[in-house]
Amino acid sequence: MFRRILIANRGEIACRVTRTAQRLGVQCVAVFSEADRHAQHVQLADMAVCVGGTASSDSYLRTDRVLEAALSTGAQAIHPGYGFLSENAAFADAVRAAGLTFIGPPAQAMRDMGAKDASKRLMEAAGVPLLPGYHGLNQDYETLERESLACGLATGHPVLLKAVLGGGGKGMRVVNSLEELSPAIESAKREAISSFGDDRLLVERYLPSARHIEVQVFCDQHGEGVYLFERDCSIQRRHQKVLEEAPAPGVDEALREELGKAAVRAAQAVDYEGAGTVEFIADASDPNHFFFMEMNTRLQVEHPVTEMVTGVDLVEWQLRVAAGERLPLRQSELTLAGHSFEARVYAERPEAGFLPGSGHLSHLRTPEAIGDTYVGAPTRSSAEGIAVRMDSGVVEGDEVSVFYDPMISKLIVRGPDRPAALQVLKSALASWETVGVPTNVAFMRRILDTQEFADADVHTAFIEQHKDVLLPPTPTPSAPLIKVAALGWLQTQADALAAAHPGSVWADYPFRRLGGGVCGGGGQTPLKLQPLDADGAPAGDPMFLTFRHAEDAALSSRADATSIGALELALGSEGSISEGEDAEWSSAALLQWDAPKRRFRASVDGASILGHAVVGTSDVDGPAGMAGAVVSVFTAAGEAASVLLQDTAQQAAQRLSVAAAGGAALLKAITAPMPGKIVRVLVEKGQAVSEGEPLVVMEAMKMEHTMKAPADAVVDAVHGVEGDVVGQRALLVSFKDESADA
Repeated sequence: MFRRILIANRGEIACRVTRTAQRLGVQCVAVFSEADRHAQHVQLADMAVCVGGTASSDSYLRTDRVLEAALSTGAQAIHPGYGFLSENAAFADAVRAAGLTFIGPPAQAMRDMGAKDASKRLMEAAGVPLLPGYHGLNQDYETLERESLACGLATGHPVLLKAVLGGGGKGMRVVNSLEELSPAIESAKREAISSFGDDRLLVERYLPSARHIEVQVFCDQHGEGVYLFERDCSIQRRHQKVLEEAPAPGVDEALREELGKAAVRAAQAVDYEGAGTVEFIADASDPNHFFFMEMNTRLQVEHPVTEMVTGVDLVEWQLRVAAGERLPLRQSELTLAGHSFEARVYAERPEAGFLPGSGHLSHLRTPEAIGDTYVGAPTRSSAEGIAVRMDSGVVEGDEVSVFYDPMISKLIVRGPDRPAALQVLKSALASWETVGVPTNVAFMRRILDTQEFADADVHTAFIEQHKDVLLPPTPTPSAPLIKVAALGWLQTQADALAAAHPGSVWADYPFRRLGGGVCGGGGQTPLKLQPLDADGAPAGDPMFLTFRHAEDAALSSRADATSIGALELALGSEGSISEGEDAEWSSAALLQWDAPKRRFRASVDGASILGHAVVGTSDVDGPAGMAGAVVSVFTAAGEAASVLLQDTAQQAAQRLSVAAAGGAALLKAITAPMPGKIVRVLVEKGQAVSEGEPLVVMEAMKMEHTMKAPADAVVDAVHGVEGDVVGQRALLVSFKDESADA
């Protein structure tokens, strides 16, 4: 076994490899960019070396600097993780040329299988079923157009453009018509060269509804190969996996063996070594009709679900095989037991087309780990084998950068069967809490709640088919949640006053120290509570709340001495509270308040609510566009809401600001929907544009996003140039005010 290895990656996979290596007594060297100087993978490692600037092209993709870091620290081998250099054959060659061990397959196997066009030609020669498509070397536009038409575009069938060296959905475009082909080719090539350094594309028939089934294989240096059964990865958005599970629903023992043996033959045909995944696409109605897609010559993001149902540590196997050992188990010794799901937690906004998000993780509470991944088959298939595992690269207080992949964590669960595992996953996701960065957690919970997912009716078009249910408008928080948010804010105000005036009458009487006009109590101006969406922007109409002392001895007696105790609250729309119309008073109390842990227990409208409340601040430059306190509430029942709260003074300042601004000159302006880099500017000042016309192309987290004209207009100014890195909501294109010219 190695004494020291370098992990040429970042985030959760670097942390995950480090934990197994250190368990085996292997020291770990981390590499990091300037942006990741304080990242978790750096903190976990035994040693760490900075390899460059923020951009991955200046750090994690710098072969020379990674090799220099390995040699200077005495590392004997390099583990590439996934992404970055993990499927770069030239890097594998360079590692071995430097006298180090590459923890992965031979470079030639990577070339044979890593390039999707070459691997398809190999499989075609071997008689493996393939989808109709083009995998040739000629990459001029005329050839790609001709082959796309022949692949089905001419008869109305969509085609899929796919980067030859691609992965993770990058460099992929679905083309539905000839008119879409040219811009799709251009965009896919640009994204492919940015992500993989190679802009070659292949074309294949696109199946709008299909199953994505993949097989985990492992080969050693002694000619032995095994398969560790299959996974289903059909739930995808933007061609990237969201939820994975093992085993795949609907795959019986005969099909499992057929898929497994075919995958091992494919790997051994290229003298493969280490962990690999052979991916198949199957008919959604009958998985027995399957076609080879590609082979990923690395460890997959979703490998933990295989570990959960086999009890095998795949990273440990990687290290042992790379060190020259034989496979720890033969095919007959491998067992499949239990069922496992993995949920990928992305920093993104599903309701905004899954645009990536970034920011400061001011609050992060994740599910509690339960059980052990690596247990025997009898335990895995029983209730005693229930497990919850978190693979994460972030902790509370970290910054989520726009420069890297938006996946921040993976939640993996196991149960004795699929229904049990699904219930464990639902419960675990309900306890997830994040403030400061938008995530897809609520979106995934809606997927799990559908009857179709419970029935294992999964396919690659699942999200599109159920988008009305999965991507609803941002819901208005319930009245109890809004009241709890107000109670949390009132408590923080009371605590601040008590700390400022210890021992005074204000510290002794909670309601008195809250009853002034600034706070909205005692019949004064109501507090304004503006619901916010996951990105912190206003969502829906604001509510207004006022409160008064409650003569409720029973309720007050249940409250901690340090809490604000019992109040009566009135919640309504603008004007209804101050004018006394439609105002209904109800009792409420913050019974327990643990400020350091942000934990509360409240009584609102007769119901007991437990959870966490996080109180922060917002200014006029923030997502909400106004100053105030931002209160995020998470209940034990899995409900969540964020509201921006303004007291009397803040409401007055807001009214003055709006009056001073006047007009709506920027109403139709194009702003950046996320932080990122401007890669193309397609318009100039004075240019007339039509509704839907592309204006600016941005890149964030290696994905391209095109901003289009909201209506027919004339460009007044372009506020950026290609190569600029801009923040979210940065002004990109403004239009002429036609009314001013009239």
